[in-house]
Amino acid sequence: METSVFLKGMLVGFSIAAPVGPIGVLCIRRSIAQSRLSGFVSGLGAASADAVYGTVAALGLTWVSSFLLDQQVWIRLVGGLFLCYLGITTFATRPPQLTEIPRKESNLAAFVSTFFLTLTNPMTILSFAAIFAGLRLAAGPGSYLSGVVMVAGVFLGSALWWMLLSAGADLLGSRLGAQGFVWVNRISGAVIGAFGLAALGSLM
Repeated sequence: METSVFLKGMLVGFSIAAPVGPIGVLCIRRSIAQSRLSGFVSGLGAASADAVYGTVAALGLTWVSSFLLDQQVWIRLVGGLFLCYLGITTFATRPPQLTEIPRKESNLAAFVSTFFLTLTNPMTILSFAAIFAGLRLAAGPGSYLSGVVMVAGVFLGSALWWMLLSAGADLLGSRLGAQGFVWVNRISGAVIGAFGLAALGSLM
C-alpha cells in the first residue's frame, strides 16, 4: 500500500515540476553557464519547496494553506520583484574570457534562491490539493504515515525531473561558444524578467 502511495507521489512531484517556468529557465541557465551540479542544486531547492507545499496539502494543514493564500499578494509581490532582479542581472551578465577564472554562485545560494522563489507561489498548494483529492491521496485522521511517504515521493519525483533537466542543459552547454553563452544569458534574463513582470501584473 505504502509503495503505491510513494509511486503516486513521485508521479505528482514529477508532473508539477515538469512545466518549464521561471525556475526551469533558471535551472537551465545555471547548468549551461556554471555546471550540471549548480543546475541540479537549483532544482533541489524547488523540489524542497514542493515538498513543503505537498506536506501542507497531504496532511490537511488547512490553517497553513489559508494563511498563505490570504497573504499571497505580498508573497507574490516579493517573488515578482525578485524575479525581475534576477532577470536583469542574468541579462547583463557577460561570460568570462577563456583566460579568466569564472566566478561561480555558491551551491547554497543557488538552492536558497529557487527554494524562496518556489515558495512565493502559494497557488501550488491548490495544485497539490486538487491532484491529491483526484487521486484520493490526501492523508486522513491517523494516516499520517501515508502522508509522509507521499511527500517523500513528491520530493524524489520533482528531484528526478531537475536531474534530467540539468543533465540535458549541461550537454547543450558543452557545445556553446562564448557568443552562445551571451545569448543564453540574454534569453534567460528576458524570460525570467517576463515571468517577474507577469507576476507583478497579476496583482493589479
